[in-house]
Amino acid sequence: MTSPLAAKIAREYGTPALVIDMDRVERNIARIQKICDDAGVANRPHIKTHKSPMLAHLQIKAGAKGITCQKLGEAEVMAEGGIDDILISYNLIGDEKMARLGALLAKTSVTVAADNPVVIAGLPAAAAAAGRALPVVIECDTGRKRAGVETPAEAIVLADQIQNTPGVSFAGLLMYPTETGWSEAQRFYDEALSGLRQLGLDPAIVSTGGSPNLKNVGQLRGATEHRPGTYIYNDRMQVAAGVATWDDCALHVYSTVVSRAGPDRGIFDAGSKTLTADTGGLDGYGLILEHPEARIARFAEEHGFLDLTKSNTRPAVGDVVRIVPNHVCVVVNMADEVVMVRGDEIVGILPVAARGKLR
Repeated sequence: MTSPLAAKIAREYGTPALVIDMDRVERNIARIQKICDDAGVANRPHIKTHKSPMLAHLQIKAGAKGITCQKLGEAEVMAEGGIDDILISYNLIGDEKMARLGALLAKTSVTVAADNPVVIAGLPAAAAAAGRALPVVIECDTGRKRAGVETPAEAIVLADQIQNTPGVSFAGLLMYPTETGWSEAQRFYDEALSGLRQLGLDPAIVSTGGSPNLKNVGQLRGATEHRPGTYIYNDRMQVAAGVATWDDCALHVYSTVVSRAGPDRGIFDAGSKTLTADTGGLDGYGLILEHPEARIARFAEEHGFLDLTKSNTRPAVGDVVRIVPNHVCVVVNMADEVVMVRGDEIVGILPVAARGKLR
């Protein structure tokens, strides 16, 4: 069965459509802000999930200290939308990016991350273009084996390079511990801090992340801020991680069942171009709220393949269903806009202003 709201969205906007419940969005913002406040850690939300200056302003109004962006293009959109105090948590390299970073730094407060000497050596060009110093945090790998220096000794060497490089200043450390690796992160931080103090440096920023670590906020002694992102919408991965419930999931993909060619299978109109192929380590590609036992088994670009063999209820052709995606961040990046609702009422359209900003 199709709900009246789903029928209205399908009629007015078509499907697949990304729909956000603004009551849940605001509740999520308030809940995580309180978690950070209670832990005595500033909230610096990552906008990679929503990519919207409007929602970033809601987070800041609720008490967030600035924002985090992963790419320079996202930061440019946020600054244009009136957001100040931006942390770019990514290595920036090359003349083109330094020119853009300098223009951004000239009009807003920006801090950047670095984990190697090549990145640091290029940053003075941006500072010179802006006519002001550029704060730099050192990204530290505390278990994820992604970006970041692997040892405290490397962090200390980079901090020394920063303090001896004109135009840049040492601002602190950036970490993303694994959900079970906070004791290791503490040892890394304590050793790094000792070495930094021998250089006469003290980190003003000690930043941890992200939403799966919300249950660990405040556990790192010395942390000054946390960078959660997905919490504003939540998704199947956050529910699996135990940091959100289904009622906290504020974004649903509305999709129409377009084929039931066999009794145990079906096709809906949200394929890999909508829900993406990121499983997040989960079985299937999303939860269908109206048919939770159904499995989204695979995709073509515009086809979602339903496996109904274990489903007690089965949708009919024309039914509009609501899907909680596995990884909401990549789903949002596929859409130009989201539909905002409160209760059973449509309240507006929100552009995904920073979508597709890959550089």
